Amino acid sequence: MRALQFDRFGGPEVLSLVHLPEPEPGPGQVLIAVEAAGVNFADTHQVDGSYASADQLPLVPGSEVVGRTPEGRRVLARTRRGYAEFAVADRAAVFGIPEDLPAAHALSALTQGLTAWHLLRGAARMRPGERVVVHSAAGGVGSLALQLARLWGAGEVWATASTKAKAELVMRLGAAGVAGYPLAQPADVILDGVGGPLFDQALGSLADFGRIVAYGNASRRAFTPLNDARLRALNAAVVGFRLRPTLARPGAFAEPVRELLDMMARGTLRPVAGAEYPLADAARAHTDLLARRTVGKILLRP
Repeated sequence: MRALQFDRFGGPEVLSLVHLPEPEPGPGQVLIAVEAAGVNFADTHQVDGSYASADQLPLVPGSEVVGRTPEGRRVLARTRRGYAEFAVADRAAVFGIPEDLPAAHALSALTQGLTAWHLLRGAARMRPGERVVVHSAAGGVGSLALQLARLWGAGEVWATASTKAKAELVMRLGAAGVAGYPLAQPADVILDGVGGPLFDQALGSLADFGRIVAYGNASRRAFTPLNDARLRALNAAVVGFRLRPTLARPGAFAEPVRELLDMMARGTLRPVAGAEYPLADAARAHTDLLARRTVGKILLRP
């Protein structure tokens, strides 16, 4: 089978198309013929060595796929080594999906949908009526978090967006407006996957008892170190979030995925389908993602 693999850490250029044996499912696993593989920021960290160690190389990245089982059932699955024509997944991480559900929509329910769900429900513990700001709201996580915050009763949801086209998109998704710092009105909850200088600006715009949730560093830039005196002065909290350990908690995986898929089926949650790339162009997909040229869910087609 064809797959994308890297044998050294680096940027998108280290990804190369290779031919590997088709994987064999073990006990409790299922083989999936991949229709589409999701692309996430976490994949770029895996490639640059942030999420992997040298003894794991060579490595095929990719944590989510849509495809078909040997019986012909169309499924969404959390997996490993998803940038390939075939992948294996634990049966407990496989969800049947309708034939007419776009692959990009289904894939958005996993890494990005689960991140948005847990950011609001767990990390931020958003309450109805609160004012929420979502950074990079045109992206995969941001576009879902914006919608979920509105569905779950936020008073207002504001967004940051880096281009006019992205600003227009977030307004169509229901944002109250495009935010700039300092905010005209302090925020109760700020979701930040960008980091760097934007985190510094956001921290100073929290309301009393506000929470900023740091869940990524798309900027690849450092922010000013925090100290407890500043947090006391702000009377606010900084919450860190990582998806992987969160999903080890009871009820943190399958139930939210099913809820997200159900909201999609009912039309209350509208994922944003982004660009599609051939499997061989995974390096270009990563380059565009890192340059923040993408919106919504982007994927690879084997």
